[in-house]
Amino acid sequence: MTARVLVVDDILPNVKLLEARLTAEYFDVISATNGFEALEIAREGRCDVILLDVMMPGMDGFEVCRRLKSDPLTMHVPVVIVTALDQPTDRLRGLTAGADDFLTKPVDEIALIARVRSLSRLKVMLDELRARVMTSATLGLKDAGVMGEEGGANGRLLVVEDRPGLAQLLVTALRDLHSVEVEADAQAALIRLAEGQYDLAVVGLDLAGFDALRLCSQLRSLERTRALPILLAAEPEGRARILRALDLGVNDYLLRPIDRNELVARVRTQLRRKRYADALRENMQHALELAVVDALTGLNNRRFLESHLASALDRAAHVGHPLSLMLVDVDHFKSVNDTYGHDVGDEVLRTLAQRIRRVVRSADLVCRLGGEEFVIAMSDTPLSVAARIAERVRASVQSSPFKIGAPAGLLSVTVSIGLAERGAGANPDALMRRADKALYDSKAAGRNRVTSSAA
Repeated sequence: MTARVLVVDDILPNVKLLEARLTAEYFDVISATNGFEALEIAREGRCDVILLDVMMPGMDGFEVCRRLKSDPLTMHVPVVIVTALDQPTDRLRGLTAGADDFLTKPVDEIALIARVRSLSRLKVMLDELRARVMTSATLGLKDAGVMGEEGGANGRLLVVEDRPGLAQLLVTALRDLHSVEVEADAQAALIRLAEGQYDLAVVGLDLAGFDALRLCSQLRSLERTRALPILLAAEPEGRARILRALDLGVNDYLLRPIDRNELVARVRTQLRRKRYADALRENMQHALELAVVDALTGLNNRRFLESHLASALDRAAHVGHPLSLMLVDVDHFKSVNDTYGHDVGDEVLRTLAQRIRRVVRSADLVCRLGGEEFVIAMSDTPLSVAARIAERVRASVQSSPFKIGAPAGLLSVTVSIGLAERGAGANPDALMRRADKALYDSKAAGRNRVTSSAA
């Protein structure tokens, strides 16, 4: 996945160096030479991640970061402060201003790329949530608020660490602001985090009896813990594993010896972001309850799709990102209703909706178009990736019979799928027509298959 990275530095060689490193990894890079220019670019929505120098004329990086994080238009944009300042007080000042990380020059190239990738994934998730809430604004929902407008305190934290000394150090640093529990056994921690209402997990990278990276991977694979912030506590020599952890979806890390103030600041940042994302999800849930949900399947309905798809296409065209649309149709559905009755037909549609939702990604928008037709809008997704997702959908439907209330008890169901990708000047109607044509081709070719329509 690519991202648009804004490099802010008044020294041109520094800008060119970062630009070369990031461009080599296929990021789109834009630059600004002062804080005022950076604020304008960010407010226009032209960047996904900001790399911000501190020492600049007119307005230093700390003040730029504070303004970014206090503006509802830019508060969700990740900021990494990149500077020659290397004192703990400087790092704390940057984190207190709202920065997501603080990298010291000369910048480690691998660490920089890993951090940008991690933060750009976070930005995509928040953008998707914000877009869905904005789509529903006409329904009269309250605003989700500003990320960080509350203090980031009173969180429920679980420390996963089997070294008593380090666990006690973490608890002592955090217990005045949060409710902190400790679990030494990683498997037990996984169960507790999945079943409890925790706000953040602090995981020791060097667990003696279990691979901490595997625990992080398991947390990211479970639906209940997929959005749970994870903060790693690591040794400086564990750099390679820290970078791997960021690739797995870990949110943040800090190195030993642990500075209490830095720990408190990083926890506060993660809690603020989680609560902002939770507020967005709550608003989105309210929208689903206000006439944009299909009552039978619980998916979004056509009304929501029409509004969301138009705005999603506009965003994709503005930044030059792909967007694919998937149409799913139940094969021979009329015969199901005629043979078993509409109650069984409804149960098939409900079960199908559940299977589709389990297979597609959390950021994909799944809607019931009407009757036995479903549509999935996939932002930042080229046709080749969409085809693999569509094949998973088709296989998940065919792989096991549907349980029904009829005497037979089980019913084999298949679906036909049509795909289309956004082309130049695409609009929702044109994209839907091309996906529908691909769906028709799947039906004509024998059903139970996926057909793609090139742009």
